[in-house]
Amino acid sequence: MVIFLGMLLLNAAAAASETLKIGGVGTALGSMKLIAAAFEKSNPGIRVVVIPSLGSSGAAAAVHKGALDIGLMGRPFKEEEAGSGMKVLEYARTPFVVVTKNRSMPTGVTTAELVKFFRGDTKTWPDGKPIRLVLRPASDVDSALAKDISADMRSALDDAHARMGMLTATTDQDNADLIERTPGSLGFSTLTQVIAEHRALKILSFNGMNPSVKALASGSYPLFKPLFLITKKEPAGSIKKFIDFVTQAEGKKILEASGNLPLGTR
Repeated sequence: MVIFLGMLLLNAAAAASETLKIGGVGTALGSMKLIAAAFEKSNPGIRVVVIPSLGSSGAAAAVHKGALDIGLMGRPFKEEEAGSGMKVLEYARTPFVVVTKNRSMPTGVTTAELVKFFRGDTKTWPDGKPIRLVLRPASDVDSALAKDISADMRSALDDAHARMGMLTATTDQDNADLIERTPGSLGFSTLTQVIAEHRALKILSFNGMNPSVKALASGSYPLFKPLFLITKKEPAGSIKKFIDFVTQAEGKKILEASGNLPLGTR
């Protein structure tokens, strides 16, 4: 009888507990883990598991197949994804930033300086140390964001991708790791990843503007990465409850504190 009652209690606990699986673009994972922890405290019957980086395309595929309840993307749907019937919500934007490990580097860069760095015209920092560029794959959304800075930057990045022996990182986490451990490094990241993951990276101003949530909101800082939540169908139940949490007061507060500009509710 005692064993039987114990089994009933275990089954009741399992029934009362629900698990949400969330994953996708690495940029969003740090802040989403913070939101997940706060959500679990408010909803003790729901456990939230944040999966390691899958990328935006991986998130779309996983949600479509039912392997994820909520996907995180750092770009809008592609044409083939848009026709899949999945639902998408842009929930935040985060400043897209230039970062380095070189603490003796000047506090900022200009577009013209970035072009020279990536084209290979400028090969050393002002202290004489070699500049070690960290690239993302040419097809990656971060490469596209960097190319959108200017036509000259697009050309310079094409040149950098064509050179042999360049350091290249596949995921957002690999990228931050590589920049952190490479002397003289220079690359791109996002404000939210640096803050939420406590990254040992120096964030540089861009054309005289310091990246911040306030500067992004005012339009004075021009570079950003959009962040989207995606679901297989119209959110309901615990999925809707989590998305509502993200887009309402407590979730927005966490997003802003971790380097994101929260967007409107559904």
